[in-house]
Amino acid sequence: MTDQRPSTAFGPEPTGDVILEVNHVSKSFTTPAGQPLPVLEDVSLRLHEGEIVALLGKSGSGKSTLLRCIAGLIAPTTGTVSYRGTPINGANPGVAMVFQSFALLPWLTVQANTELGLQARAVPPAERQKRALEMIDVIGLDGFEEAYPKELSGGMRQRVGFARALVVQPDALLMDEPFSALDVLTAENLRTELLSLWGGKDFPTKAILIVTHNIEEAVQMADRIFVLSSNPGRFKTEINTDLARPRDRRAPEFEAMVDRIYRIMTERPTPEAGQQTTVVEPGLASPRDYPLPHVSVGGLAGLLEILNNLGGREDLPRLGRLLTFEIDDLLPIVDAAKMLGFAEVADADIELTAEGKAFVEADILTSKKLFATAAAAHAPLVRAILRALETTKDGTLSERFFLDLLQGGFSQDEAQAQLDTAIDWGRYGELFDYRAGDGQLILTPADDMAA
Repeated sequence: MTDQRPSTAFGPEPTGDVILEVNHVSKSFTTPAGQPLPVLEDVSLRLHEGEIVALLGKSGSGKSTLLRCIAGLIAPTTGTVSYRGTPINGANPGVAMVFQSFALLPWLTVQANTELGLQARAVPPAERQKRALEMIDVIGLDGFEEAYPKELSGGMRQRVGFARALVVQPDALLMDEPFSALDVLTAENLRTELLSLWGGKDFPTKAILIVTHNIEEAVQMADRIFVLSSNPGRFKTEINTDLARPRDRRAPEFEAMVDRIYRIMTERPTPEAGQQTTVVEPGLASPRDYPLPHVSVGGLAGLLEILNNLGGREDLPRLGRLLTFEIDDLLPIVDAAKMLGFAEVADADIELTAEGKAFVEADILTSKKLFATAAAAHAPLVRAILRALETTKDGTLSERFFLDLLQGGFSQDEAQAQLDTAIDWGRYGELFDYRAGDGQLILTPADDMAA
């Protein structure tokens, strides 16, 4: 087989047989304005027997879209997904999937939910029942066969999800953030039990592919980790963990791996070999090229205040653990602080800038003025709204005007989320206001701005 892996300098692959191959897959959707919205771009990977692979990235990196392409739930725009060397055209016959939302049928019992996949494969009733009961026992739900989902805790519902997926004995188990809807202790317990089952000789699947936004989860579980960048999703790097199991989160090598991934996920993209790329600063970028992180001003101010109280500089993994934040909670705030010039990130450390320290320590009126100055200079969508309002005779424009522009580059939901964030920031800085009754954005007169 010809090696058609991406051109990035990834390390050697495992030697086990290839179960799944993703070959130069790209995926685009269509915006409400009829424009293509690229979600994945030129993604390639192979999943081998005997390994756990994690797809790790921020929200919007396309990792769940990639998983659905692999499962055959959606088709790639270009490229192919193959199972055991055969390109798939529809549902992938060699995989089963565990979803974040449990995806149980509420009118069916635990046993009936577990039997669904077997029923779809026309397994005879007696064999279905036997295999389902055995898997329910393995997954730790013995005694709950006749219970309905509403009678179960979140952790028990997800156990049913695992039982339903594993009972069909798939070649590869696909998991889409399977622990993120659970509380921390339940998630850790279920994760540990799954790894224990994986280490046994009778585990009914040959490989696992897990999508996650939790760095420590990826390091704890995976043999290889693919880190995706965003907008569109591309593989930024591949990491071989090379850590013996069971893995101790407090071990120096575990913490070093977590730090390394934080550095990768917070660094600016660099051009590939031979490619000349000009880095566009936020103040010169378009709202599409540099979207706003979905962060409230209060959330941003809170993180900066905590950072200031910690001496102005802190290790990001340690800060995340201190605040019990996962990466999808922490990094958008970090991105907002970087965008506004209130913080800098280097080597997985975040440090307040002089502007950030001034913002945190100022009185309310001064902090609003400092925020307004930063947002107008560095937040592209806020700047675009401000300039558009300044060109009108009466300083007003309908939100529909901005939504129509944003929907040329974002989905409908994301366009609304971008505008909502910009309105929150503009209102706090008293740059412009928003009148919900008629959906008008209104320029704040210069005399009324925070002084």
